[in-house]
Amino acid sequence: MTQEDKIYTACMIVIGDEILSGRTRDANLAWIAVQLNEIGVRLREARVIPDVEATIVDTVNEARGRFDYVFTSGGIGPTHDDITADAIAKAFGVAIEVHPEAVARMQARFGFGEMTPARLRMARIPAGASLIDNPVSQAPGFRIENVFVMAGIPAIMQAMFNGFRDQLVGGLPLRSRTIGAFVTEGQIAAALGQLQEKYADVAIGSYPFQREGRYGTSIVIRGTDLTRLGAAAADYIVLVRDLGAEVLEDILN
Repeated sequence: MTQEDKIYTACMIVIGDEILSGRTRDANLAWIAVQLNEIGVRLREARVIPDVEATIVDTVNEARGRFDYVFTSGGIGPTHDDITADAIAKAFGVAIEVHPEAVARMQARFGFGEMTPARLRMARIPAGASLIDNPVSQAPGFRIENVFVMAGIPAIMQAMFNGFRDQLVGGLPLRSRTIGAFVTEGQIAAALGQLQEKYADVAIGSYPFQREGRYGTSIVIRGTDLTRLGAAAADYIVLVRDLGAEVLEDILN
């Protein structure tokens, strides 16, 4: 199997009571899903979990054994409820330590006299982890084995990810073809099932919509081979036209 043939997978773990309560809306999941697909890594699962140590430990340990990459966001700030670093250390069975380089980076930003206990808390890193750069506020994230721990603030999380994205190994990016028409799922269900059997190497999903007071369906065909994607799309367009409908949109992403 070549590198391109291998399917690289990832799990995103969003950590924070504020997300689960609805006080804060997560903006990281959709962004990182797009970035990962561009480098050929498929985001296979996303989980939103509370600031509970046992839950973080269990979730991280399960995910890191199942996926090539695990990304977390949230819970590495300066307050008492920012427990992600401690939980990750416990998940890996290692100590948590004040990292000298993390301290140096933060001192360069805040000054030696401004390194309060709260800020020093953000320099605590599990033993053996490597730092993830934070060009926005300098308080680093960290990587330990296949787990990447990042801040929850979107601008910081994105800057952290962009700093290490070139280190990630991926396969072929997943492409998609979206075709919309004023046909209902009931009209196309049987034929769509046959189309999926014919093109078993692509994934076909259907998504109903209402537009202009009429009901329709968008189908999304996903795969890594543009030739097969195009062939499946062409067959579906014939199906739509045989039903007397016209294609409203045909978008390749």
